[in-house]
Amino acid sequence: MSQLSPFRLSSARLGSARFRYPRLLPRVGPSSCLLPLSPPRFPARARPLPLRPPGAGSAFLTRAAAAAKAAAVRPWGRGQEGRGSGSDRRSAGRRLKMAAAVGSITGAAGGVVLRGRSVWGRSRLRFGLTTYRRFSSGSAYPNIPLSSPLPGVPKPVFATVDGQEKFETKVTTLENGLRVASQNKFGQFCTVGILINSGSRHEAKYVGGIAHFLEKLAFSSTARFGSKDEILLTLEKHGGICDCQTSRDTTMYAVSADTKGLDTVVGLLADVVLQPKLSDEEIEMTRMAVQFELEDLNMRPDPEPLLTEMIHEAAYRENTVGLHRFCPAENIPKIDQKVLHSYLRNYYTPDRMVLAGVGIEHEQLVECARKYLLGTDPVWSSGQAKDVDRSIAQYTGGIIKIERDMSDVSLGPTPIPELTHIMIGLESCSFLEEDFIPFAVLNMMMGGGGSFSAGGPGKGMFTRLYLNVLNRHHWMYNATSYHHSYEDTGLLCIHASADPRQVREMVEIITREFISMGGAVGEVELERAKTQLMSMLMMNLESRPVIFEDVGRQVLATNSRKLPHELCALIRNVKSDDIRRVAAKMLRGKPAVAALGDLTDLPTYEHIQAALASKDGRLPRMYRLFR
Repeated sequence: MSQLSPFRLSSARLGSARFRYPRLLPRVGPSSCLLPLSPPRFPARARPLPLRPPGAGSAFLTRAAAAAKAAAVRPWGRGQEGRGSGSDRRSAGRRLKMAAAVGSITGAAGGVVLRGRSVWGRSRLRFGLTTYRRFSSGSAYPNIPLSSPLPGVPKPVFATVDGQEKFETKVTTLENGLRVASQNKFGQFCTVGILINSGSRHEAKYVGGIAHFLEKLAFSSTARFGSKDEILLTLEKHGGICDCQTSRDTTMYAVSADTKGLDTVVGLLADVVLQPKLSDEEIEMTRMAVQFELEDLNMRPDPEPLLTEMIHEAAYRENTVGLHRFCPAENIPKIDQKVLHSYLRNYYTPDRMVLAGVGIEHEQLVECARKYLLGTDPVWSSGQAKDVDRSIAQYTGGIIKIERDMSDVSLGPTPIPELTHIMIGLESCSFLEEDFIPFAVLNMMMGGGGSFSAGGPGKGMFTRLYLNVLNRHHWMYNATSYHHSYEDTGLLCIHASADPRQVREMVEIITREFISMGGAVGEVELERAKTQLMSMLMMNLESRPVIFEDVGRQVLATNSRKLPHELCALIRNVKSDDIRRVAAKMLRGKPAVAALGDLTDLPTYEHIQAALASKDGRLPRMYRLFR
């Protein structure tokens, strides 16, 4: 049968583009075969082989088998003595091909099989139009419509959702205070990590920049692993990757790997967090990495990270979230192993940690936590933390200015024009307060973006900063709203960019937008903002690492987690009165201002504060005797 399989497989290509028949004759004769109207033009020496007619009996097969047997005993070849003439070789070849074709079409509709000779002299098969077939699919169920299930086929079983309990985040607190949180999510891979209530806001009594250093030192040599390469090789065995991120209030160590390697991953995380070597060589390499990142921060065309740093420094001057997130250049040589251990001793304690996992069983994660994180002594010695900073953020307001030549920030064939960047912010609320959701809707309603942003869902082309600012003032290059929220405070700010000669007008436009937040809110724009916020929330939570971070941060702050459907319900309940109320409360505070670039025409801080306290948001008029 293996010799016949090529013919059987090739029969599916009958009627292909190789030969096309324009039209067909009706059935003729007792054979009931369909024949072409005019015979096709085949290559030289090509002959159609006979097929078994539908009504033929076993005599046809007997004659075909006899012909095949005769061809098998009759030698034929090319260029050898005593192997027969050319006509004999052709006849034998036809008989062999005929026998194979007969076997391939037994019991099914066939086609016209042709044998020809190519330009290289090798035989090849050609196929013509298929003969009459009763059912094109050849299925064993010809009379059953596609809309009905086939008889005898097992009934499929689909996955079902048994209420919301399948999506609840499970939290367990161990004896040492460590919290273990997990979220059910189907898939082969999982994301596991340790989140720590530690960040730049806790460095008031230390040298600034420790959190930045710890981020760069993460996943280096430990007590069990001699180098970072060994850690990466261990993770690669389970298809894993690792990452560490620090913010103003949280440090996060995370690994994504195959669920079968959960025990290895948790053991590795415990070793990385509690027993890092922090060798002198690694600290020296980190100094170089931090220095390079500071230089890149000041040279990159996008000023948003630097402006965010400046607006926090202006809003919370020298306290908590206003402390430097990036290590100051003067502190780079001051940070060593002793300073790092002193900080870790107070803030890397089990009661300030959460082991979070997504895509794994909760009991399995708790078991691994007990194995590796319960009773493990850190390398900086165990004991209770003695000097923990529990300060509450104090909003001060103010202005931070950096005069800089921005004309050559991005050279090349399409250089970015010289721009002045302004960011104005006001205090909002923490993510633990009820007004957090209305502030999030307000931020989405303001929206904004760059002047060259493309349209489409989620791009904010119908937000206020697009309709009122970017669409009306062509010289504005950027107008974007941001909302930063922490456990005890928050900051809603607008970032704008324009030519240095139009800085004053740009500031007035932004202050007027702040004042309009406390005015009338259209029902259409409010519903659009709420829908867009819910859409962004649900789309972000499609990603496993985002779910992991959401689980870890919420459990770290509140010991529980609000599920997406609960957040969507809170968003739907936001009314226009809530937007006006939180906006009026925000406008009563002092502004925070960050300015970068050519600041010759920048209004004074007092004028910006007066504009935000007025009814129309206009800056006080200035009269100059000489220009």
